[in-house]
Amino acid sequence: MLLNQFVEQKVTCYHQEFKTWQDAVKASGQPLVDQKYIDEQYIQAVIACVEKYGPYIVIAPNIAMPHSTEGAAGVYKTAIGFMKVEAPVVFDSNDHEKDARLFFMLAAANHEEHLKNMMELSEMLMNDELVEDLLKVKNDDDLLTVAKKYE
Repeated sequence: MLLNQFVEQKVTCYHQEFKTWQDAVKASGQPLVDQKYIDEQYIQAVIACVEKYGPYIVIAPNIAMPHSTEGAAGVYKTAIGFMKVEAPVVFDSNDHEKDARLFFMLAAANHEEHLKNMMELSEMLMNDELVEDLLKVKNDDDLLTVAKKYE
């Protein structure tokens, strides 16, 4: 299950709050930078895309999938990182449907692998109960408990 993979690959992080959505996006990418899946250049590309196109990365209330275009510079391996934030991150002060607390940073180097990850992630996020449980996690142990519940 993806949740187990996040912990195994060391691509998780947990935060209280962020002053700006840009800081949140940077933080969501940091575990992937630390594990050499992506570099800072990719995170800057994600931020630039959101500045240009608006908060398209917020795919549902509380859920953001920061990503740039496929084949973007700064991506070395295909992965998804997970970040949970206690306080909602505001992308658009006029639209709180665009606030997010769960971040899934996407990095695509291999198209097939990326599609497989996306399908698994989409399936997982369609489960409202699982999403509610993710909103309660505080650390990797909690994340693994959620993973076990939905295996």
